Amino acid sequence: MAIDINRLKDRLVVSCQPVTDGPMDRTDIVVAMARSAERAGAGAVRIEGVDNVRQVSRHLDIPVIGIVKRDLDDSPVRITPFLNDVSALIAAGASIIAIDATARPRPVAVAELYRLARQSGVLVMADCSTLAEGIAAAELGFDLIGTTLSGYTAGTSDQPMEHPDLELIAQLAGRGYRVMAEGRTRTPAHAAAALQAGAFAVTVGSAITRVEHITEWYNSALAAVVNGRTSA
Repeated sequence: MAIDINRLKDRLVVSCQPVTDGPMDRTDIVVAMARSAERAGAGAVRIEGVDNVRQVSRHLDIPVIGIVKRDLDDSPVRITPFLNDVSALIAAGASIIAIDATARPRPVAVAELYRLARQSGVLVMADCSTLAEGIAAAELGFDLIGTTLSGYTAGTSDQPMEHPDLELIAQLAGRGYRVMAEGRTRTPAHAAAALQAGAFAVTVGSAITRVEHITEWYNSALAAVVNGRTSA
């Protein structure tokens, strides 16, 4: 049964996705991160992998956005590319299925993935990179339009990676879509700016759950100071 989507309005979604093959890439740690996020007030969590979704769904009362990531030889699409992925995530207990909805070569059409998820009674989120992709996803009927892939596709690689795509958020929200602001949201100020730009909800991942990335950001900031002293 689909959840009430308004449970997510103006809320923070925490993406609990450890660095692949890193020390924290274990289901028990993913569950612990998700439970901590729920306890701190997150409105939902975004979880990768069927086993992780299954275990997190058993322990949380907030919605779980489920995805499967794959590295394909013949397609750049990585997020929930196959019908079997959609079915497995639903069986594992995901409340919302997120699907790559970019206009790129893919093994299964976006519309087919959407229809399967919709027939199963769950909410469906489109991970997009451009306004055109967001419009196409909204016309199909996606419940949430995410800015997830802005900056991560060939056509958007010129986007600055230091802050969220506020322009895309505003463009999509201006059309009346429920926009999930996601991607490059590194600070609380970024999250607040996304909400002010019209986002329905805001997802934050690396800045909360990826220790490796956070450590790198701090180390880079310190190194800049040290290098400045050296060149002075």
